[in-house]
Amino acid sequence: HDKDGDHHYDVLSALQKSIRGSDVDAALHYLARLIEAGDLDSIARRLTVIAYEDIGLGNPQAGPRTLHAIEAAERVGFPEARIPLASITVELALSPKSNAAYKALDHALKDIRSMNTGDVPDHLKDSHYQGAKDMGHGIGYKYPHDYPGARVKQQYLPDKIKHKQYYQPVETGKFERALKQMHEQIKALNKN
Repeated sequence: HDKDGDHHYDVLSALQKSIRGSDVDAALHYLARLIEAGDLDSIARRLTVIAYEDIGLGNPQAGPRTLHAIEAAERVGFPEARIPLASITVELALSPKSNAAYKALDHALKDIRSMNTGDVPDHLKDSHYQGAKDMGHGIGYKYPHDYPGARVKQQYLPDKIKHKQYYQPVETGKFERALKQMHEQIKALNKN
C-alpha cells in the first residue's frame, strides 16, 4: 500500500483500534497488510504504543513482551519477523485493556498546564542542603519504610489540590484489581 499516503496511516489506525477492541482476526488482517508493505518500523512503533496506551495496567507485562517481540522481529527481519509480530499481536488483542494510568497522567498534566498546582508541602521538600531545616524543609516527613506495610498517613499533594484524585482504577485484569484494592486501602488510611 502507499507507505507515505493516508492509506498507510488508516491501516495503522485500524490495527490499533482492532487490538483495542479485542478483535484478534481484524488485528491480524491489518498486521498482515503492514507486513506485506514491509514496514517494520511503523509496526514496531504502533505495537509499542498499543501495549502502553490500550493494554497498560490491564496486562503490565504486555509492554516488555512487546519490546522483546519487536527486538526479535528486528533481529531476524522479514519474512521471519512475522512470527514474533503475530504472537504479540494476538496477545495484545486478547489482553485485558486499561488506559487508566495514562489518563490519570493526562489529568495531572491538565492541572499543571492550567496552573492548578500549589506549593510542595514543606515536609516533602529537599532537606539535604545547609539551611533547609531552618526553612522547615523535610521536618515532619514520615519515612514509609518505617511503618507496617510501608504505608503511613501523610499528605503528599500540595494543599491547594490535596483531595485531587487522578488515578481511577479499572478492573479489567488481575493486576489492576490488585492495584485498585491497594489504592482503596491507602485512601482509607489517609482518611482516618
